[in-house]
Amino acid sequence: MSAPHAFMSPLAPGSVIGILGGGQLGRMLALAAARLGFRTHIYSDETESCAFNVATAATRADYGNEDALGKFAAACDVVTFEFENVPDSTALYLADHVAVAPSPRALHLSQDRFLEKSFVAGLGIATAQFRNVATGADAADAFRALGGPAVLKTRKLGYDGKGQKIVRSADEASDAFSEIGGVPSILEKFVDFDFEASVVAARARDGSFAAYDPPKNEHENHILRRSIVPAPLSPDSVANAIGIARTIAEALDYVGVLGVELFVCKDGTITVNEIAPRVHNSGHWTLEGCAVSQFEQHIRAVAGWPLGDPTRHSDAVMENLIGAEVEDWRRLAAERAALHIYGKRVVRPGRKMGHLTRITPRSG
Repeated sequence: MSAPHAFMSPLAPGSVIGILGGGQLGRMLALAAARLGFRTHIYSDETESCAFNVATAATRADYGNEDALGKFAAACDVVTFEFENVPDSTALYLADHVAVAPSPRALHLSQDRFLEKSFVAGLGIATAQFRNVATGADAADAFRALGGPAVLKTRKLGYDGKGQKIVRSADEASDAFSEIGGVPSILEKFVDFDFEASVVAARARDGSFAAYDPPKNEHENHILRRSIVPAPLSPDSVANAIGIARTIAEALDYVGVLGVELFVCKDGTITVNEIAPRVHNSGHWTLEGCAVSQFEQHIRAVAGWPLGDPTRHSDAVMENLIGAEVEDWRRLAAERAALHIYGKRVVRPGRKMGHLTRITPRSG
């Protein structure tokens, strides 16, 4: 394989930014790119993708279709991705033909929970205790070694609670391995945390770094329900959380926005849960709460522009609209809030259909 395609000079307005994936994150990236004068080309394997509606061009093809990928690369000046389940082989193929950011390495690590946690732990950053699981017997042995309760997760795929089981005994761990399909997995001991938080941050091609204020995140049924900023964190904890994100970004030579999901314990200690090599649901509040949103920040980074100011000018509460909640759009539109509806044609339980952000004067 040849060396990855190198970044050239910063992209001028009118250049084409390719986006792998056509969901709401791709949609909001395309809107942010348009604000800066860029064109966008969405590549998705889905027949209907809500990002298609706002992009300059779209390709509907399988992620393994090298003919389609080659034409896509030729049409783009840089390629990025809006979700981490794009095959890393796709990113590697594209990297031979066009600049790709973040790097295929960042995508590869984030796709495998065992590799991801091993990488983070290797940086000296705290994570949940974990063990690799390849068989039912491995799962039972891992539980005996770690104790419980614990959660068994597939190493790959799965999000919003999919592909995981809570276990409270070695026998349950063994049974859970079969229930999630007998695929390579990881067992993680529960962290006794006070609340969940995250850092959404960006790193540019020149190594400059900018982070948004960490929000407190509340989940329902394993799906993010709301993000609240500012989070109840001390200044030292905020600095620690942002430092963790910066250490990860620099170790990956990362370019773009990333999300680092955190557990905050009662004693103030912070543990990394997962890394998302993309713009993040918990950063949606930045659309209204900051002069430069996470989506514009990502476009700036991958295009080689200077990073924008991440300073928050308002307090914010972002709430996801899940499933049929979006059908109450008339009432939601009458609220004193910013309403975002993603334009997905099919409403399903548990599906993120939009979000609502309420901002108030900054309290501190």
